[in-house]
Amino acid sequence: MYSAHYGDGTDAVVALVDWSHLLEDFLDSIGVSFAEFRDEMTGGWMFGYIEALRAAGIRTVLFCVSARVRVPESHVHRLTGATIRVLPASRMYKAIRRRILNPYAESVSEAAGEVRGIDRAFCAVLREMAPYAATPVLTFARELQRFDCRAIICQDYEHARFDWCVLIGRLLSLPVVGSFQGGDRSLGALERLLRPAAIRACDGLIIASSRERERVRSRYRGSSDKTVRIFNPLNLSAWTGKPREEARAALGIPRDALVAAWHGRVQMQIKGLDILLDAWERLCRAKPDTDLRLLLLGTGNDATELGRSIADRDLRGVHWINRYVRDQSTIRDHLSAADVYVLSSRREGFPVAPIEGMACGLPVVATDVSGIADILADGPASGGCLVPRENAAALADAIARVFDDETYRAVLGERARARALSAFSMDAVGKQLRAFLEDRGMTPDATGRSAGLQPRATHA
Repeated sequence: MYSAHYGDGTDAVVALVDWSHLLEDFLDSIGVSFAEFRDEMTGGWMFGYIEALRAAGIRTVLFCVSARVRVPESHVHRLTGATIRVLPASRMYKAIRRRILNPYAESVSEAAGEVRGIDRAFCAVLREMAPYAATPVLTFARELQRFDCRAIICQDYEHARFDWCVLIGRLLSLPVVGSFQGGDRSLGALERLLRPAAIRACDGLIIASSRERERVRSRYRGSSDKTVRIFNPLNLSAWTGKPREEARAALGIPRDALVAAWHGRVQMQIKGLDILLDAWERLCRAKPDTDLRLLLLGTGNDATELGRSIADRDLRGVHWINRYVRDQSTIRDHLSAADVYVLSSRREGFPVAPIEGMACGLPVVATDVSGIADILADGPASGGCLVPRENAAALADAIARVFDDETYRAVLGERARARALSAFSMDAVGKQLRAFLEDRGMTPDATGRSAGLQPRATHA
């Protein structure tokens, strides 16, 4: 039996707020049940922040919304002990979702299908309303008070839930900060109207990417003094690579093979997986007599398209685990068997996946997307090299250079691990987060006055 409750100590409780309309939108896309999310999932923004804040002595409640609960429910994340508070979606939002099948779409046709005339106009209005209707505002405000939260961290500031967080924070006198996890534009007219006011009214923005900081400062007047550079954290103790020969023996990969690795959510366009396959095809043509292996781990909405593309190209050496891999040791073993980590994305926030590769001693070859230039701040001296986006030839050439020079590969790998250890540890990031929140007005609960009000969350 594991049980946890809040309000019985002297440290603050911070609300972490998932940006997605419904938690199941994310979980269903990667084939993970809520029970698996609660009991097995680690890493990422959610659990990375939970662990970093815990290392700094701050408790967290992770708030999510679901259409699969009728009343607020508390669960305990088995691996961190954090409370997951699941709030029920509103009736209005459920009604909107019956007409708007994809509320994250950027056009009415993508959101509601081929509708015309009055129906199209009606669906356009619903699409604008959906992001704001997704947050059960009154319920969320009551729950923040119920848990005596002293600050709110919203996962992504370029989403409607952040706007609500700022308003609720103002009403409850709570500091509100948003982080950058990939959202770099407002998707609807209503968001574009309201977002500047939310940015001005918030207490801070956590932006690791220098490129994104410049965009925000240019786009939103009054935001210059709000931004802080704090990297996404990584539990480095879980990402120490095993000896390469041992990892390869376990996976049945020959010692003399040249191996590249990628892991993450399968989104063909965003993650640039078509570019990665183009680059791999070029490598295979350039090295017909070399044993080349490409390890892919992950699944997502575009898994069918990825599988079809691999089959149509008849690519050799591609080994794909088409499922969401929750076991970090499985990912670590595959990374340990590789010679280089490859990131081919067209768009990112601040990706953790390449840092996991770096922690395992892998050099990184990556496209020059947001966040990567900050991870590899000194280029090869940080353990990797950058190539232009949408350029399969440049990506293939950079991978080939790492493959062809064993000494260069080893040096980059050593530098990559050193960079990961120095910049992305839980302790370092946790201290930065705590200092930032306290600077922006978070106060600890030193009175114990709310100890009797907090719900006890139990997981058997």
